[in-house]
Amino acid sequence: MRDLRSFLADAGPAVWELPGSVSPRYELTALQHELDRRGEFPILIARHIARLDGAASTLPVVTNLTASRELTARALGIADHRDTARWFASRTSRGLDPVIVPPDEAPVQQVVWEGEEASLFRLPALTQHDLEPGPYLTAAHATTYDPDTGVDNTAIQRCWVMAPQRMTYFPYPTTHNARNLRKFWARGEPCPVAFWIGHHPAVLLGTQAKLRYPQSHWRAAGGVLGEPLRLVPSRLHGERIMVPADAEIVIEGFAPPNAYAADGPFGEYTGYLGSQVQAPTFDVRCITLRRDALYHDYASGLTDMLVPDNMAMEGKVYELAKAVAPSLVNVHVPTEGRRLHAYLQLRNPGRGEARDALTAALAYRRLKTVIAVDEDVDLFSPQSMLWALATRMQWSRDSIVIDGLSGSTLDPSLPEGAVTASKMGVDATLPPPPRPGVPRAVPPVATVPEAAQQRAAALLTGAAVGEWPRA
Repeated sequence: MRDLRSFLADAGPAVWELPGSVSPRYELTALQHELDRRGEFPILIARHIARLDGAASTLPVVTNLTASRELTARALGIADHRDTARWFASRTSRGLDPVIVPPDEAPVQQVVWEGEEASLFRLPALTQHDLEPGPYLTAAHATTYDPDTGVDNTAIQRCWVMAPQRMTYFPYPTTHNARNLRKFWARGEPCPVAFWIGHHPAVLLGTQAKLRYPQSHWRAAGGVLGEPLRLVPSRLHGERIMVPADAEIVIEGFAPPNAYAADGPFGEYTGYLGSQVQAPTFDVRCITLRRDALYHDYASGLTDMLVPDNMAMEGKVYELAKAVAPSLVNVHVPTEGRRLHAYLQLRNPGRGEARDALTAALAYRRLKTVIAVDEDVDLFSPQSMLWALATRMQWSRDSIVIDGLSGSTLDPSLPEGAVTASKMGVDATLPPPPRPGVPRAVPPVATVPEAAQQRAAALLTGAAVGEWPRA
């Protein structure tokens, strides 16, 4: 059985326990900003922190859990993080059915808060950035269900804590959870929701798999985890909404029909503060948790939140492009491009195949720019990608611009009121040979003989350049 605490135990020296007290307002996020600038991505645990009512929290805060792509890949059982796209596409499509456990075997229901006890102010929720209205739940996975079919859906969606038993709940209008909410409201009924917090990163990524509607995420989560996900009926909603039995915290309640509140600004994955929106509200009725629960927080807009969803995106984009381009070998969604860029790697694509792959990938809503390169270009090296762009394409010949596609409403470059986006695909692959058996008509890459390369490596072994003896 794998959960958040088993992952932390395996992470070993990658976990930093912060000495002394830390403020829930800005300080943890400021530390993550500084670590991002330094290119360091430890998991952080703050044990001495206040909860929202000012009392000392008995729930430690765990953050920066997935800021390291390498550590996250290892948690999934992937030896090399560059293999995520193919691995993720395979695991989520195959899946494993969940298993149901009784409440007395579910750690997340060891403690139950109901009535006035079910207060969000008992949690150490963080206020992350200037101009945000207050503390947010940033790692709360919202689980709803389609009232027509009973099929559940899970997604991470932000919640601003407004009062002890009320918060906003903002599912983006195009999400499956938003569809479910609107269906309940169309019937004049409140929408049941259960928010669960804290689990093994494999479960967090599995529940971010991009699926059709309606389709449950539990099978995909089991596939990514490598074992059936343990579920338990939620305390308030019963079997209508199942929750992970080995999560840390579950918050249950209802989103009342057509009840909205102003929410935001909020730091989004773009790195900018998103504008204020009218978000549904949510009334808390029950909170269940482990006896020794950990509170998980995502650093919104930093690598901690970008890495897991970008890795999940790689699997989906791989599926989309591979369907039309058999020569596709890999996909990377770089954190430098937030979630708006993707890179495709192809092995000897046929004529038009790179453009087919680009067009298929651009259909993915969040993506705005997609670049296709050959197998010799390292997708994970910005230097290598810029080299390919500089030397292997002409804008007039090798770029595709498509207007009127669906895009991310969080893209700050979109004009106010825009409902579609302009997207670009760039074919930076080398031209195919004029006929079979003939080499490509391009200059050879500047290299040195293998023996000289080995000699250079030997010279560098065991001594820094600054330690070499000088004449």
